[in-house]
Amino acid sequence: MKKPSGKGLPALLNPATLDADAREAAQALAREGDSVNTRQSYQSAMRYWMGWYRLRYGEALVAPLPPAAIVQFVVDHAQRQGKHGLTTEMPDALDAALVAQGLKARLGPPALATLLHRISVIAKLHTSRDLPNPCAEPAVRELLAKTRRAYAKRGVRTAKKDALTREPLRALLATCDDSLRGKRDRALLLFAWASGGRRRSEVVRATCENVRRSGPEHYVYTLTWSKTNQQGADLPENEKPVTGVAATALTDWLSASGIETGPIFRRVRRGGHLGEPLSEAAVRDIVRDRCALAGLEGDFSAHSLRAGFVTEAALAQVPLAETMTMTGHTSVATVIGYFRRADMQRSRAADLMGRDDEADDGQRHGQGSSE
Repeated sequence: MKKPSGKGLPALLNPATLDADAREAAQALAREGDSVNTRQSYQSAMRYWMGWYRLRYGEALVAPLPPAAIVQFVVDHAQRQGKHGLTTEMPDALDAALVAQGLKARLGPPALATLLHRISVIAKLHTSRDLPNPCAEPAVRELLAKTRRAYAKRGVRTAKKDALTREPLRALLATCDDSLRGKRDRALLLFAWASGGRRRSEVVRATCENVRRSGPEHYVYTLTWSKTNQQGADLPENEKPVTGVAATALTDWLSASGIETGPIFRRVRRGGHLGEPLSEAAVRDIVRDRCALAGLEGDFSAHSLRAGFVTEAALAQVPLAETMTMTGHTSVATVIGYFRRADMQRSRAADLMGRDDEADDGQRHGQGSSE
């Protein structure tokens, strides 16, 4: 209860608690600090949890949940070996009801990554409210660890998007004509790739104010926010160069569109009229559409530009530190993974059978048989 302060000041607060207004303000700040993708994925996961819980237990989900509910969620969604192949504890009728309610797209178990994401979301719900976290219980943690191990033993791996390295990227660029939409897509693809494999969120945040021209074929994109710099710290590596053909394509787009302020990449409506700024989903769709037009086979998305840049840097033997400065990666292990895959592509040991000069090596050294 608030105490009167006197002298026309607001009522005194209890330092050990938050009132409803302060709690709501803190939650609003936390939501604003999340990316759009994070917020949407969290909301989607919570909708699924609430729908599953009501269908499974006949009541509304109220935190804190007992550990048994988390275990039930895992065994309902994680596949295990049964008498007749892989199975789960999810009843067919419940699975169909989840699809009918629009909580899932199709019948059957989700990918392991989806299951683990939903577990992390329910854990966050508890920790954000200072409630006992059932996901931290030893039995639950052990079950999750062994579930990951069981999937790994079956050869299930986290799906990775195919990389758009230089050659497939050129195929995409070849589909971009001289129309306004073609100029935009060409500029967007080259901007995202050549500036270090920018994320979708970083592409849509590019504006005439934070992308400045510093030469005839040179721009500098100043990242004021990114996934790895969510505090907006002023760092030297925030400045990403956009040069050469990428700079030329950007100049062509800005000149043709007449954009001088605000977001650089915008929707092009019928008749060549500019619309609202592109969303992150629109960037993904542009990449996928151009891949389809180019006839590329594989699983491509906006992240393929980022993966392609890092892979191409590894193939070109660009030093690791230089690559990370461009991409903004903070995990050396993540980037080294791309470099190791590139090393395997260059490995002479991978093509021993195809090397004509060594095909008859045994006989040239007198080791062949005359029989």
